[in-house]
Amino acid sequence: MNLPSKVKIVDVGPRDGLQNEKAQVPAAVKIELVHRLQDAGLTEIEVTSFVSPKWVPQMADAAEVMAGITRKPGVRYSVLTPNMKGFEAAVLSKPDEIVVFAAASEAFSQRNINCSIEESIERFRPVTEAALSQGIRVRGAISCAVGCPYEGEVAPERVEMVARLLKGIGVQHMGVADTIGVGTPLKVQRAMEAALKHYAIDDVSGHFHDTYGQALGNTLICLEMGIWNYDTSSAGLGGCPYAKGATGNVATEDVVYMLQGMGIDTGIDLDKLIDAGKFISDYLERKPNSRAATALLNKRAG
Repeated sequence: MNLPSKVKIVDVGPRDGLQNEKAQVPAAVKIELVHRLQDAGLTEIEVTSFVSPKWVPQMADAAEVMAGITRKPGVRYSVLTPNMKGFEAAVLSKPDEIVVFAAASEAFSQRNINCSIEESIERFRPVTEAALSQGIRVRGAISCAVGCPYEGEVAPERVEMVARLLKGIGVQHMGVADTIGVGTPLKVQRAMEAALKHYAIDDVSGHFHDTYGQALGNTLICLEMGIWNYDTSSAGLGGCPYAKGATGNVATEDVVYMLQGMGIDTGIDLDKLIDAGKFISDYLERKPNSRAATALLNKRAG
């Protein structure tokens, strides 16, 4: 085991977590969530997505949200930019980092964005070039890295191919995403090993959905590989519109509770983090989708 002494967490709740909500969440609520997350010690927050409101109505207020945040020194604010038009809109809000993504599944790529994996990555070339020329960091994500709702299991060779292509267009950091939460530890390990053929261990991260309750196990095996970057979602917000029944990312609270119990530093105040998750869950009129938050909130009430 090669456990890291510290872990960096990107909270994707404001973007990935809220993008599939049916009812519109006001910009003020999203801004407050970001403020609460940064006050809890998060130094990486995926704030919003500059995508067509026709496709993702929940993100129509991207510019308003970015403009409303009181930025904290030392915090990196990232936004998803699916194409050049999205990037051009995003730049005006001065993000520290943009996120681009490609699927490891050919069927998912065709169904989702109507083009092949290679075509989808080539479309990102001008986006990454423009970002890098302006000093904006570029993070990439490989969706459906272990399983696809249309193809089933995804071979590690596909992950390696996508990592190689994204590296080729200048993507600096690579997230391996189990988008529909079907991964189990050894499958996730093989996907990670494939990404590590093209990226250094400091430049890969895990992004695990918890549909089948496997996300903490998948995180643990990656920790044992020495991987110290992870995407998580406040209160376990989210889902995937392309995967029936898929739940959100693993809850930030659950990952932080596990890491603290292992003596691994995150720089995050768990109590403040739970308060942030409770804030957004109360607004959405449901309980936090986090076991640790539920247990600790019950303990507080008792």
